[in-house]
Amino acid sequence: MVLDGLPPIAGREAEIQAVVQRPALVAAPHSNLRLETLRSAFACALHMHQPTIPAGADGGLISHLQYMQEHPGEGDNHNAEPFAQCYRRLVDILPRLIAQGCNPRIMLDYSGTLLWGFEQMGRRDILEALKRLATDPALTPHVEFLGTFWGHAVAPSTPIPDIKLQLQAWQHQFAAQFGLEALGRVKGFSPPEMHLPNHPDTLFALVSALRECGYRWLLVQEHSVENPDGSPLSREQTLLPNRLVARSSSGEQVSIVALVKTQGSDTKLVGQMQPCYEALGLDRQPLGDRTLPALVSQIADGENGGVMMNEFPPAFEQAHRRLAEGDGSTAAVNGSEWLELLAAEGFRDDDYPAIQAVGQQRLWQQLGGGQGAAALGAAIDALQRSDPGFSMEGASWTNNLSWVQGYESVLEPMQQLSAQFHAHFDPLVAADPTITATPAYREALLHLLLLETSCFRYWGQGTWTDYAREIHRRGEALLANPG
Repeated sequence: MVLDGLPPIAGREAEIQAVVQRPALVAAPHSNLRLETLRSAFACALHMHQPTIPAGADGGLISHLQYMQEHPGEGDNHNAEPFAQCYRRLVDILPRLIAQGCNPRIMLDYSGTLLWGFEQMGRRDILEALKRLATDPALTPHVEFLGTFWGHAVAPSTPIPDIKLQLQAWQHQFAAQFGLEALGRVKGFSPPEMHLPNHPDTLFALVSALRECGYRWLLVQEHSVENPDGSPLSREQTLLPNRLVARSSSGEQVSIVALVKTQGSDTKLVGQMQPCYEALGLDRQPLGDRTLPALVSQIADGENGGVMMNEFPPAFEQAHRRLAEGDGSTAAVNGSEWLELLAAEGFRDDDYPAIQAVGQQRLWQQLGGGQGAAALGAAIDALQRSDPGFSMEGASWTNNLSWVQGYESVLEPMQQLSAQFHAHFDPLVAADPTITATPAYREALLHLLLLETSCFRYWGQGTWTDYAREIHRRGEALLANPG
């Protein structure tokens, strides 16, 4: 759905909030799994994303997928149509497996920019496939859509006031394309780039916003978290649900359940269905005085690279056929289904081990009994002086890449545009919440969310930072002359 040439990223906040905060179970009532028969399980997610860039006719905003199609001779742009087929192919694979007596599961994470791009390109074949996956009662027990940031922003360097805007924009987009009922089943969250903030106030803002937007759990990368004493998670602990605790500089706390994605070559692991074969060799894990089946969790790009384009479909089908021929003690599962099944057996969030973002134990030690943003900042400065390797930039599945150093030309405009946006619109929205439905608000919000897209840093200096500068220029012009 495109309104006034803009994506549907705002204007239905109260309606959407009412839907996502419903306390009902979304997966367990339709599950055919029984925990008591299981030794182990695995959960796989596919991450799908293409950014929006100012590279269309007359500089128009278009999906990078469209740009790839229109410029097939550049780089690997010849993969545009194979990528497009990757975005829709589960609608063919899952019914085939179900008809063969298999019990497949898959979690899907589509960025808001990609979903909008399908609309812009008129790719009804992809959108109709995704709508069937999201709404067909024969398929919904096998598919879980995960929420994410609309603009594929990395949370640690996203301005705190924009974190909830990114979450809400994605919920608006998903609801517009697949319906409110489908949105009500989206309870898991997939952070772009698996990037988890470890700055206490940013993490607190993220977890608070997730809870406010109705999310019950999120995926985290193994090395982005630690135990409260600063020790890394044990291998056995990664096979359990954990409880991510976020503590702000003022001492407030909020928590959310986390499923732990292990380290490794993500596309290769998922592309060859290694999580399934690992799970086959695992047994139940102790938790308190009880046991629960071990869970192997993984996520990978759903389209990127030869493994995912070519090897994943037959490997996915082969793995599920093997499970169907087995003794039933290992199963594929989706995240919300898993947690709801555990809840039905009496497990509660507080039963799961508490974890925190990596590096925080050292920070709390340095902070001592101090509280407040100033004391926290002083503690971070002191740690960085004594250890130049200490970082509060967060951690991700691309830990060899800094999302901050060298990108001041993008980060400073992001902060500036965010401040301008909120200075102009926050008083107006407070006085009249319907302002968020106006084209002026949505167009300014669009440019703010797009400027925060991770790709403008991931792909390095040059064309991609030029795209960011142009989006920033247009966003500033909109706020200088708001409609």
